[in-house]
Amino acid sequence: MSLNLEQKQAVVSEFTARLSGAQAVILAEYRGLEVEAVTGLRAKARKSGVYLRVLKNSLARRAVKGTPFEKLSEQMVGPLMYGVAQDPVAGAKVLADFARENTLFVIKGGAMPNSMMSAKDVTALATMPSREELLAMLVRTMQAPIAQMVRTMNEVPTKFVRALAAVRDAREKAAA
Repeated sequence: MSLNLEQKQAVVSEFTARLSGAQAVILAEYRGLEVEAVTGLRAKARKSGVYLRVLKNSLARRAVKGTPFEKLSEQMVGPLMYGVAQDPVAGAKVLADFARENTLFVIKGGAMPNSMMSAKDVTALATMPSREELLAMLVRTMQAPIAQMVRTMNEVPTKFVRALAAVRDAREKAAA
């Protein structure tokens, strides 16, 4: 199905709008995949906040022109699926996991604002902890000294109560 000029402009402007809030764009070749597999990928991507789109490369080149992802134009060859993510780790994880399960889905590369990524870089990015995991680690790290101080401060009254219990037990034993 061919698009007329207005439809092409709408597609380009929509994709450009998605790129404006993106922190990563990942390119993957999807040649030979079955529709059910792609539908499953789209559902996982939507759940993770990743926008997936199959575009003609000429339209994608127009969309990235003038954005921090402009260098991606060099990698736009062949039938590509574009993953646009606000969280670069989440986008890389969704696509890398799918590529691991489906050998026909090949990650070609990607970009973060003003920097290019190879397929190897995208796979490495997928192994990093997500933003939520990093925040949880930070909270645990910040909470550890406070929790230790509370345990230490709690030991003083606990030892005092144990000493009183020992004195009481000793008096009861002596009286008996």
